[in-house]
Amino acid sequence: MDFKDKKVLVFGSGISGIGACELLEKSGATVILFDGNEKLHEEAIRMKLPSASKAQILIGQISDEQLKELDLVVLSPGVPTDLPVVEKMKAAGIRIWGEVELAYENAKGDVLAITGTNGKTTTTSLLGEIMKCWKESVYVVGNIGNPYTQAAPKMTEESVTVAEISSFQLETIDQFHPKVSAILNITPDHLNRHHTMEEYIRVKELITKNQTSEDTCVLNYEDPILRAFGENLQIRVLFFSSERKLKQGLYLEDETIWYADESQKLAICKTQDLNIVGKHNYENVMAAAGMALSYGVPLEKIQEAVKAFQAVEHRIEFVTEKSGVVYYNDSKGTNPDAAIKGIQAMSRPTLLIGGGYDKGSDYTEWIQSFDGKVKYLVLLGVTKEKIAETARKCGFDNIIMTESLEEAVKVCAENAESGDAVLLSPACASWDMFPSYEVRGRRFKELVRNL
Repeated sequence: MDFKDKKVLVFGSGISGIGACELLEKSGATVILFDGNEKLHEEAIRMKLPSASKAQILIGQISDEQLKELDLVVLSPGVPTDLPVVEKMKAAGIRIWGEVELAYENAKGDVLAITGTNGKTTTTSLLGEIMKCWKESVYVVGNIGNPYTQAAPKMTEESVTVAEISSFQLETIDQFHPKVSAILNITPDHLNRHHTMEEYIRVKELITKNQTSEDTCVLNYEDPILRAFGENLQIRVLFFSSERKLKQGLYLEDETIWYADESQKLAICKTQDLNIVGKHNYENVMAAAGMALSYGVPLEKIQEAVKAFQAVEHRIEFVTEKSGVVYYNDSKGTNPDAAIKGIQAMSRPTLLIGGGYDKGSDYTEWIQSFDGKVKYLVLLGVTKEKIAETARKCGFDNIIMTESLEEAVKVCAENAESGDAVLLSPACASWDMFPSYEVRGRRFKELVRNL
């Protein structure tokens, strides 16, 4: 699309919206930056933009007359597609893209894209490291915290983009076309946004929408939704499994990750050679290695990268040891399934800090996964009463209620004994108390180190 002299509305003034504004202005578009939050001030938004930006800033409401002038709307991922104002835009026949579609339209080279409920950031980071071992021009972008729109203008035909794509971003794709895609798993999440599990699944599966018979999708064989999806896809499918040996695909056997096809069986690595632990991380390694092999990366480059890879910040991240108690930051455990993996990775009696923003999740399976490991469940945030009620129904009563993360850390330090672990793995988003899980995780680490 030629953006010169087009009038484009960017909806949302966060990091994605600012990146979209910059890219559109560089492409010659006339930009309106719109945010529906009436509490925001134009000066604060203007400070986020480059000093030379000529974008018009609009806060609160947009009129029908202003809508009629638009050629395109670019939605930030945090903007629900069923808002009344967005529905009005659709009814007016205005083309609506997301940040990912805008970036893809302006980018060059090949895309390798990853989605799933859990494991996206670790898999994306690892695949990025693998690609950097092999290619000079590699961009790791998307939901991982690096706006795709900011990287797109720098790309050449030789570039490889490794993109972490959320369900929010997949809702608004049009031509977005990865050479290799992966769906790591699908468990209930973001149901406050997608409303039904069926819709959440449909949106996740959109990552393959524009792939052809020359492209590959990597899928988790142990996820029944994805197994059925893969068996009906008309593109190449590569499965991975942590539970069984596959005739074709990647699997875990004898503490070794293997790749097999009709002609060969290759050892990717031994689990003891990895710096990341837990079955979920072995699945992430299989997914990243499968994507790399599908793209043609030599085995030795894959092996070099996976053995050197370190854990991602905020994902079962070791913080420190104090008085014989080890502290782990799993702030990225923002839903029950991710938090289950945090508990499963613990090998000590654990004081678990949970709770936060309510995304409409059910916490029963999370409580049931404690399996005798959790000494105390220390709760905070909007969901603490809901989680406490669920825990008691499941027969778990060692619950301590707190009003802040500071209090939660203090309570854990007072109740932990040498040989215990303290784990921040909230099973909830951070938005009731913190702007992001990163801010929550860094504050936790600061509090722990100051004990």
